[in-house]
Amino acid sequence: MGRKSAKIAAKKGAADKARGQVFTRALKDVFLASKSGSGDPDTNFLLKVAIDRCKKFNVPKDNIDRAIKKGQGGDGVGYTDINYEGYGPGGVAVFVEASTDNNTRTVANVRSYFNKVQGSLGQTGSLEFVFKREANFLVNEENVSDQDEFELEVIDAGAEDITLEDGVYEIIAPVESFGDIQKKLQEINITPEEARLERVPLNHKAIDDEDTLKQFERLIDLLEEDDDVVTVYHNLEEEE
Repeated sequence: MGRKSAKIAAKKGAADKARGQVFTRALKDVFLASKSGSGDPDTNFLLKVAIDRCKKFNVPKDNIDRAIKKGQGGDGVGYTDINYEGYGPGGVAVFVEASTDNNTRTVANVRSYFNKVQGSLGQTGSLEFVFKREANFLVNEENVSDQDEFELEVIDAGAEDITLEDGVYEIIAPVESFGDIQKKLQEINITPEEARLERVPLNHKAIDDEDTLKQFERLIDLLEEDDDVVTVYHNLEEEE
């Protein structure tokens, strides 16, 4: 393979990987929404949001249907939500949310990923003061006819902060306001691009060494590629 061909292949491989990660994230949102409510998007608002996002990324319908069925326990197996907390290379905090039908398998896998990069899996609650939970909604500006009225409505429902950037409103709220804002958006006929509970780092950790950074990125890749892992949060300080 020539140098030019190798570069093209490398770019294609990176694009395929990124596309696969988008598919995986979108389908996991479908699974979570289905697991927490009904399998009908007409009665499960979060499922409708997740399915619409999948369609936006051209995720195959069969994949979406399987994720819904899995969330509803269609395979006859119950899934349990479980969190793992630890530190990766460079001392960066890593919080892992998983949903599994076999905790023994999942914890062994997660521990092995940390071990491969000389990280460490900690005790539950060890990152209590590193992350906070908050509700997060993204709404396209084109779906809002009156900005002032829209902002007043969601503030009344419990929003703490609303920003508009690049044509997208980001709504931040306390966890306990998630349901109220969800209902309010339904009432005013707005379907958000995303609606989820997130863990936001209260402080950040920088990695200056390139090799250490590569190891940390490897850890995140290993975790995100695991079928049982739903979301991975960390407090790595991002470059400007």
